[in-house]
Amino acid sequence: MKILFLEPFFGGSHKEFATGFAAHSSHDVDLVTLPARFWKWRMRGAALYFIRKIKELSQYDLIFTTDMMDLTDFMALAGRNLPPVVMYFHENQLSYPLGPDEKQDFHLGFTNIVSAVAADGLFFNSRFHISEFLKAAKRLIKQMPDVRPGWMPETLEKKAKVLYPGCRFGAQVFALEKTPLDRPLIIWNHRWEYDKNPEDFFAMLGAVKKKGIKFYLALLGEQYEIIPDVFKEAKEMFKEEILVYGYLESREEYLSWLARGSVVISTALQENFGISVVEAVRHGCFPLLPDRLSYPELMPRKFHGEVIYKTTAELGEKLENFLRDPDRFFPMRQSLSDYTRRFSWEILVKQYDKILEKFIKGA
Repeated sequence: MKILFLEPFFGGSHKEFATGFAAHSSHDVDLVTLPARFWKWRMRGAALYFIRKIKELSQYDLIFTTDMMDLTDFMALAGRNLPPVVMYFHENQLSYPLGPDEKQDFHLGFTNIVSAVAADGLFFNSRFHISEFLKAAKRLIKQMPDVRPGWMPETLEKKAKVLYPGCRFGAQVFALEKTPLDRPLIIWNHRWEYDKNPEDFFAMLGAVKKKGIKFYLALLGEQYEIIPDVFKEAKEMFKEEILVYGYLESREEYLSWLARGSVVISTALQENFGISVVEAVRHGCFPLLPDRLSYPELMPRKFHGEVIYKTTAELGEKLENFLRDPDRFFPMRQSLSDYTRRFSWEILVKQYDKILEKFIKGA
């Protein structure tokens, strides 16, 4: 089967997802992408670029695209010889938290809704994400002054399915004895942006440091044009603890730091799946995650009492307990590492290929 994969925002988790699927699928996947910048313009203009870029759409058995595109524009301009089109939502512009000084652009959110309705297949990266999208869609539709398309949420609910994103793990996923450190290593491997809530992370870490508890810190994750000031402040505050400061271009080097890590922490305000956390846990890090977003869904329920926290104060307490006696958590780290294997592309791609084949055969 020949699949055309259109990615308007080829960076971060979008890039990881697209390249991972293309590399592991049993089908022939052609990737056509745009750089990860100017995201609002991608949503408005990517369809126009792709229509001119791809000369013959009918040569493909299926088109796979993601949420940062106006699918209705693409389908309208494509004409009649269009194969089935499926859409994957990494995030959406209805429930995404606004940044400093940002105002809600309802047009972008409505673009997501109409694109989702137009798609032949509709997939989300977690049950949490489907729920948040449907609630936000209902709220937006209710704000329309008249001729509200009240049928839309029900249509979306029937169509939407969960497909967890696959992850690429290293060959050595749990290397506790590899290059041992004399202190536990805390991993931050999220984007350096406001929605990952670095302020709470560093404030909590500062309180732990004041108690004289020793640790090292690896500040990984992608950075964009504007870096929150708190990272610059943290570079000075934790200069004795920081071993890595900034994004690592080499994936092998990045995974090697995860394998040396002891604990991975999230304080995120927005997370629809959490590839960075799953990668770290698979490589042996003990997770400390908020009781919100997609995180409770990803971790086995029997470990929720140890890995899920409700308040920042509770996070600090759990981290202190770990840092004072990390060896006690070794069995849980091993169990969680084994558990997250289910998110590997080698396992998940079979589910993807089977589902996509049904769309192709039904065309």
